[in-house]
Amino acid sequence: MLCLMWFSVPLVYGYEGGYNDAEVHFVDYFQRTDGIKYLVHNMDKSHIDYAFLMGLPVIKKWSAPDPEPPRYMQGDDSPVYYYSRTDELLYRALNTSPYKDRFFPFITGFNPTDMFAAEQIEQIFDDNPGFWKGIGEVLTRHDSLSALTLGEQARANHPALMKVYKVAAKHHLPVVLHSDITSEREKKPLYKHELVEALEKNPKTRFIWAHAGTSATLLKSQELSFLIDEVAQLLEDHDNLYILASWTLRDVILSTPQSKQEWLELIVKYPHRFMMGSDVVGRFRHTGKVLSGWDEILDALPPEVAENMAKNNMLKMVK
Repeated sequence: MLCLMWFSVPLVYGYEGGYNDAEVHFVDYFQRTDGIKYLVHNMDKSHIDYAFLMGLPVIKKWSAPDPEPPRYMQGDDSPVYYYSRTDELLYRALNTSPYKDRFFPFITGFNPTDMFAAEQIEQIFDDNPGFWKGIGEVLTRHDSLSALTLGEQARANHPALMKVYKVAAKHHLPVVLHSDITSEREKKPLYKHELVEALEKNPKTRFIWAHAGTSATLLKSQELSFLIDEVAQLLEDHDNLYILASWTLRDVILSTPQSKQEWLELIVKYPHRFMMGSDVVGRFRHTGKVLSGWDEILDALPPEVAENMAKNNMLKMVK
């Protein structure tokens, strides 16, 4: 195991600040949403100042043989397919909103296996100069979601995405990337090389790795104690990698006292490379509750490090 015990992190400091949210999906898997006003209402209640706001690049199909419409992405075996209108829905909702200054919109409505994707992103960016602040969440390896997605398997080092990363670097846009580190069965970093290739061949592109390669399915079927060593090595090797602390990564960190200690030390070692996100999808009632679920970790970090993780690091990506 990679030794991170160079710094002793005290048990409790007590974080008293607010949050920024680095991962809010404006719509769900049916492209439905609670809307900007309700999102802002819940942000205000939860002391959330700013958010990265993005659509979802796929939409769930209601297949004719199914007697009832699906209620969730995994509700039945009907597929999902790429849906470019998600960016238009976000643009229309946000462009004239009195709250638009609190959001940083990301382009996500493209097929990551389409060699035309980079050109399409350039067109979207040029149509509304200054509006878009990032790209993503780009969905690549994503266990059950990947299995349901029609068409070619997306991966972090796909040739189409390599062209997208060049566009991101050209316009100084960070990329939120979902890329599972392994599969449901293999207890090793099976897909790490795909992320490494993307990082190495695009050193001017800033990658925000969603959930550090974890997912709910992996959490149920895997023992991910190897993740801390892999993330530590990736952060050491690649200055353009950032970690989006969201969704299942919290459960990985808090799985054991030793795991918590190791992750706290890693965050302290790289105080500018971690940021937090709620990863809510179209429904915003629990946004604040999700972010406050990280308080156990923030409370144990030095105040400056905690504030960077909870608020500042995200803003530095887009300002």
